[in-house]
Amino acid sequence: MKLEITVQQIAMLLQGEVVGGDANAKVSTIAKIQEGEQGAISFLANMKYEEFIYSTKVSAVIVSKSFEPKQEVPCAMIVVEDAYAGFTDLLTEYQRMLSLAKVGIEQPAFIDESVDMDKATAYVGAFTYISRGVKIGKNVKIHPQVFIGEGVEIGDNCVLYAGVKICHGSKLGNNCTLQAGAVIGSDGFGFAPQKDGTYKTIPQIGNVILEDNVDVGANTVVDRATMGSTILKKGVKLDNLIQIAHNVVVGANTVIASQTGVSGSSEIGENCMIGGQVGVSGHIKIADRTMVAAQSGLAQGLEKPGTRIMGSPAIPSIEHLKSFAVYRKLPELQRIVRDLEKKVLSL
Repeated sequence: MKLEITVQQIAMLLQGEVVGGDANAKVSTIAKIQEGEQGAISFLANMKYEEFIYSTKVSAVIVSKSFEPKQEVPCAMIVVEDAYAGFTDLLTEYQRMLSLAKVGIEQPAFIDESVDMDKATAYVGAFTYISRGVKIGKNVKIHPQVFIGEGVEIGDNCVLYAGVKICHGSKLGNNCTLQAGAVIGSDGFGFAPQKDGTYKTIPQIGNVILEDNVDVGANTVVDRATMGSTILKKGVKLDNLIQIAHNVVVGANTVIASQTGVSGSSEIGENCMIGGQVGVSGHIKIADRTMVAAQSGLAQGLEKPGTRIMGSPAIPSIEHLKSFAVYRKLPELQRIVRDLEKKVLSL
């Protein structure tokens, strides 16, 4: 599906103004400013790409009110408060249009007769399996090869991409997106050591709750709780290849980058930003608005909101940078110590 909309209509959608060019030109695709052709729309938010706006072949470019052209622009400009935010809004609308286009149930697909689903607005891809007792809201799009276990509840406007697995008892709020291969509700890592050196499996009888507006990346796994719930609160955004262990709670609007692992029963506050390849130990609490640099290791909790930490074990960023400055000079410091040692011994 392609966009079929005029430049003026896009400007109205974004609450912007058309300057120059042809406001009635048809736009059918989205492209980079340096690569697009006629019929495409792009945006200019980073001024290092400004040179391309003077030679671009696209039909329209979204720009901020603060932008002042240094020469003639060969296409229409849609002037908005913030070009990046405006372009994001356009992409969101484009995605919504693509989503609404898919309706119906492809075959083969298995849907238990007890499933409560709004079939008028739903899309179910081929080779999908939906178990008994499942409740699915309006305008939910389920792509091919998705598995939904018994008793799962899914809110309105959710999108489950190919190969997603939602295990029994999991609950999704409204407007959740699960990228390809995500697994929600797999068993937590619960094993009790025995006297003979073996391990006994601890049944994981809890579930996973995703509140509204949660995004989960491709091949990311969120384990069910041993008891109670593993919870991703509203607005949480998880990148690809992340492990969230049993009974973890991730606070509202927290974002976590790829290859991070959060151990069992830890609690992450609201509006935190956690970089890639971070390791979080179990049973610790991280305060709101904490920022964790990539490849950091958290062994202890953080009580002060807004703390920036880095390193392994993680410490405040300023302390880490000071320590690293000393670390880089260790060979020189070692040489100085040896020279002093020789002088002392020669006395």
